[in-house]
Amino acid sequence: MTVDEKVGILTGVGQFNSRCVGDTHPVDRLGIPSICFQDGPAGLRLVKGVTGFPSGINTASTFSRRLMRARGVALGEESRGKGVNVFLGPAMDIMRNPKAGRGWESFGPDPFLTGEGSYETIIGVQSTGVQACAKHFVANNQEHWRYGVTSNLDERTMWEVYGWPFLRSIDADVTSVMCAYNRVNGTSSCGNSDLLGPNGFLRENGFKGFVVSDWGATHDTAKDVANAGLDMEQPGDWIVIGGGDFNNLITGLKHAVNSGAVSTDRLNEMVGRVLAAWYHLGQDSGFPAVNFDAQHSDGSGSKNLHVSVRSDAHTALVREIASASAVLLKNNRTTIRGLPITKSRIRSMAIIGQDAKMPNLSCNDLNECNDGTMSIGWGSGSNSLEFIVPPVDALTSENAGAAVLTTSLSNDLNAGANAAKDRDVAFVFANAMSGELGFYTVVVGNMGDRNDLDLWFKGGSLIERVAAVCNNTIVVIHSVGPVVMPWSSHPNITAIVYAGAPGEMTGPSLVDVLYGRYNPRGRLPFSIADEADFGTSIVYNSLTGFPEINYTEKLLLDYRYMDANGITPRFEFGFGLSYTSFAYSGPLSVTSGASGSRAVTFTVTNSGDVPGTEIAQLYLTFPAGAGEPKRVLRGFEEVPLGVGESRRVTITLGQRDMSIWDVVRHAWVVPPGTFTVTVGASINDVRLTGTF
Repeated sequence: MTVDEKVGILTGVGQFNSRCVGDTHPVDRLGIPSICFQDGPAGLRLVKGVTGFPSGINTASTFSRRLMRARGVALGEESRGKGVNVFLGPAMDIMRNPKAGRGWESFGPDPFLTGEGSYETIIGVQSTGVQACAKHFVANNQEHWRYGVTSNLDERTMWEVYGWPFLRSIDADVTSVMCAYNRVNGTSSCGNSDLLGPNGFLRENGFKGFVVSDWGATHDTAKDVANAGLDMEQPGDWIVIGGGDFNNLITGLKHAVNSGAVSTDRLNEMVGRVLAAWYHLGQDSGFPAVNFDAQHSDGSGSKNLHVSVRSDAHTALVREIASASAVLLKNNRTTIRGLPITKSRIRSMAIIGQDAKMPNLSCNDLNECNDGTMSIGWGSGSNSLEFIVPPVDALTSENAGAAVLTTSLSNDLNAGANAAKDRDVAFVFANAMSGELGFYTVVVGNMGDRNDLDLWFKGGSLIERVAAVCNNTIVVIHSVGPVVMPWSSHPNITAIVYAGAPGEMTGPSLVDVLYGRYNPRGRLPFSIADEADFGTSIVYNSLTGFPEINYTEKLLLDYRYMDANGITPRFEFGFGLSYTSFAYSGPLSVTSGASGSRAVTFTVTNSGDVPGTEIAQLYLTFPAGAGEPKRVLRGFEEVPLGVGESRRVTITLGQRDMSIWDVVRHAWVVPPGTFTVTVGASINDVRLTGTF
């Protein structure tokens, strides 16, 4: 290949010259096509004929590796069907603060759960021959100031928290990693040799693929980023934003090679990594051509061939994941109150709240809004939502004349209370949304990151007004993360369902849970508490330009911070109710396995009167003096059980699960001493304890 051909492989053709959100330059004489990169982690964006999948945070709520992988397979199938070579996901950014704008794209604040969600997604996507792109590397945790904010964190925190999911992505044989906009310890992520270089984090852990910049995230010169370990820049024609040369590889890489500032060996290594990934997944033979045009997302234009990749199987999977991720937080069940709903006992019902109605389906790219039910956040991690069944339609269809129905599909407090008065049941819907900052619209005063943990549009006040007049108020929350719930203990609120950001089948999946066709089994992938209880903050304002954020909390995020500070959340990490009950029993045995692993085995029994699925969770306490949090999640298993059925469950602890990062040895080390294992239904619902 000529130098021009090599540079073309490593650079985008331009944001507005691509059929995809990013394309490389083809080498026609060698049969190498343009490589297509397309958003996003919850389904294809700027494309017609695709499925609106559940968000990453909802996938985490299932605590199901089976569903995580199945979603990855479906995302890969739709990407391949559209001719997408590189699926820009999964998003793996740790939810350092619950207000972080893009936290919903990923799998929450726990590194282990995020790592498992990432691993299974990548395995699923790449099983279809589509490349996954693990993003955003690394410590990319807020939207304000994102183009140059510095995340300052120590080496141990890097390895044990923010880098952990990327280690799991390497375990999954991921073909590419996207470096982030932010700086890490003062150096741009995309020009940081400690992260990207031959002895940096990725390479020393066995990463064989290529590193691509986030769109416009190359802040340094061509020679600097290339020599630091960046392999590809996208999209290739961005303007300067907030400082830095965003056009450097197009204009500078060829000159840097010709001048000797970047060696030919390094150039060949960069190209080799990109092409190796293409060959590795068989994309050189029989891979579909791109059949859409992201520049005409409405479907117009001659390059849009109107190929639909939707399928009944994908729709059914979306519905299952949405149901499996719905978390039942409260349920005061009596004959006619609470859940599940018994149709024959309900003579009148009300559906209340703007979040119950059909949203504006055109608000999924640069014109974000929140004017109906919330199924996904906004920005590049969103999906092309061209079809949705809102809760009001699904509930109305389910009711079908069985009860007198009133609706108030706004958040007008008086109208909501009037609609609910004297009803046998009132469903109240409320939401909270967030998304990407970038070039995207400020939505209801929120610049990507949420301003607070409140429900939008006075949703909390609406809930309280309805509960004051209806003694069977059932609350449904759609949200990108935790929200404050000071009203949760109100005696007239008989049930609370946290439904998250569940994708296009939001209404049917919810009705399945509300009417008992699907026994709820979702678990919180974060804690629900007051804002001060999380121990971190979003930096909104800075008088000196791009701020520095010091990660002084180190390993203590979410439940780990609350454990360390004696804080009891309103609803804890891993919590979720069921329509049945489960009992745990011993013996809890811990046996040694290969490569220093430990197998923890115990029994779970369905002790209730309906079939259901328990989510058994394993938390590990390290030996005293190891410097670890009080408890860390290190295993989970979904356990489907019929009435009265029992099953022995085994959760395996690998060597890394029992290790700490030793900054002196620069290695994973299992600390000597006694480990304590707790098994149960949440971080605070401990059923069995053992040691080894």
